[in-house]
Amino acid sequence: MVLRESPFPSRALAALDGLAQGLLCPGFWALNRLLDLQPTTAERARGRRCCGCTGRALAGLACAALLLLSLPLTALGLLLWLPAQAARRPFACHQAVTAAALPPWDLQQRRSFTFVTANLCLLPSGLAKFSNLGQTLQRAAYAARQLAPEPPSAHASLIPPGHGEAGGYGGTLCGPPRPHGEGGPRHYGSVAVEVEGDAAEHTPAGTAKLLPADASQRFPADLSERFPADADFLCLQEVFDAGAAARLRQQLAKSFPHIVYDVGARGLQGCGLKLFGSGLFLASRYPLLAVQYHCYPNGAREDALSAKGLLSVQVLLACAQGQRVVGYLSCTHLQAPAPDAAIRSEQLRLGLHWVQLFQDAHEEPGDIVAFDVFCGDLNFDNCSRGDEPNQSHEIFKLYRDPCRVGPKQDEPWAMGTLLDYLKIYEEPVSTPENMKSGQLDPEAGDAWQGRRVDYPLREVERISFITQLASRSDHLPVALRLAVGPRAP
Repeated sequence: MVLRESPFPSRALAALDGLAQGLLCPGFWALNRLLDLQPTTAERARGRRCCGCTGRALAGLACAALLLLSLPLTALGLLLWLPAQAARRPFACHQAVTAAALPPWDLQQRRSFTFVTANLCLLPSGLAKFSNLGQTLQRAAYAARQLAPEPPSAHASLIPPGHGEAGGYGGTLCGPPRPHGEGGPRHYGSVAVEVEGDAAEHTPAGTAKLLPADASQRFPADLSERFPADADFLCLQEVFDAGAAARLRQQLAKSFPHIVYDVGARGLQGCGLKLFGSGLFLASRYPLLAVQYHCYPNGAREDALSAKGLLSVQVLLACAQGQRVVGYLSCTHLQAPAPDAAIRSEQLRLGLHWVQLFQDAHEEPGDIVAFDVFCGDLNFDNCSRGDEPNQSHEIFKLYRDPCRVGPKQDEPWAMGTLLDYLKIYEEPVSTPENMKSGQLDPEAGDAWQGRRVDYPLREVERISFITQLASRSDHLPVALRLAVGPRAP
């Protein structure tokens, strides 16, 4: 299946969308600059701002005037933008043409795959100020540099038989096999999982199934100052700003030749008017065979303005004995406001249903399924009051969260992944090094304290929370490492 890069079926519609966005640009720029005048807590603490109070007042008046003057252009741009969105596919794809074929997979040899999931909070700078963040383009450039180190060597993903891997954990879920027909995919051997970010792993059923290599092992959480250098898949949330997405795509394409971006059904949709996309962004070192996106129809409050949903992909990992070895990966971002537990529960139900439909539609007889990962920002905590409907959701019967003992009880080493955004510039958590040591320092206070809203669900050998985006996001990224090998006799 060849995935067309442009989300529009014709150049004329793409040109119409470009014209509409050009007309909307002056009003958007003025509004964004107006909101961006609000200082962060770090700027307040420094006691100065580049233009001072008087300068901010004058800049605010100028931005407000420009916003008013641009209203006719904004109205015209909106009239052109809405029909263009109706014809738009809800994602764009970048797939580099690679001449090298995927290497064959010896089914007697173990392979490892590393997943990273992170909420980058890359909203337009004015909106990011409501999360005590700013400088969106600069933060995007920094994140891209850290996420895209030099590609690993060709054999870096191979693991000698009998050896495990160390890894980390973030926001992911995993579950037991689901039934398939006799001609459905086979599920390869056993899986050792190591997590270092926000990811979840689920195993569908077949004649064989994926099992944790050592399900009984218990391990402490680990803090890492760096993203894993051998990441195979990136699942990012809150990449709303178009300029930030472009910077990520440009930098990451050097290491991840297959990227899904600009995800979301904007404009007038069945679920209302969507001014923003979903914020989801997925990058892969492996070719994409199929991509599908669904918009949650029940977004409420401020979330109703964005097209939050579920992005699912099928990736081609290798060939073995003339058959495809594939993996499934889904990324999501659920309703954010804390009181909306019922909305999140319904979104999880829909997500599970869509994942099943996607896999049923794209599996082929003889496929060997190496993994099925579900990851993202689920926006609820396993122990907090008010999240009870989510804590007992059906998803925990289908997927296993390695940080979770049961509803309202986490493992003693589990850490929060959502930071207090008003305290992200305080000394204990202001740098990757400080954040790593601050977790172990009783004097760090509550600047670190956070809810665990980013979920990887799988049996894991080791869990790592990544501090590299300290003061650049209010979430901790998580990484998941799967070691897939033949089933023990």
